[in-house]
Amino acid sequence: MKSAGGLEWLRMIENWLLAVLVLILVALSGAQIVLRIFFETGLSWADPFSRGLVLWTGMLGALAAVRDDKHIALDVLQRFLSPPAQRIARVVTLGFAALLCAAMAWYSLGLVGIDYAEGLQASGGRFTAALRACFAESILPVGFALMALRFALRMFAPPAHAPMLLHHGETVSE
Repeated sequence: MKSAGGLEWLRMIENWLLAVLVLILVALSGAQIVLRIFFETGLSWADPFSRGLVLWTGMLGALAAVRDDKHIALDVLQRFLSPPAQRIARVVTLGFAALLCAAMAWYSLGLVGIDYAEGLQASGGRFTAALRACFAESILPVGFALMALRFALRMFAPPAHAPMLLHHGETVSE
């Protein structure tokens, strides 16, 4: 393990949270299957809760992918560029991704706000359903904002994996 600095602790917390959420999701889904097949019943709250967990694990997984520079990237054209042009292309593409994630954070914050306001105006069961949706969706603006920040920080950092130059047959060093 590397130094126990703040970033390493954050990495550990993110990984543990992601692992715990996935384990809860698997256990809850398995329990639902067993209850439905063998006892012809189920937990009424499990399906909406599972949908929320899928959203949270997906966003936390995407955040971890950006953290580790393992997000989806189309770099086939970049492999044919010279090392200085590769750096420029990396700054441009990661900058665009940061802007896109920032926009998604902004608009998803609006979505959460609409659902929250709808929950405040509702009564009875609709109130709790709107607040549950609001909680489940709350990962969207937070996750996208953190991804925007991570993309922005990675723009000027060396890639976690050095791409192979096809026309030179050598690895690019930063």
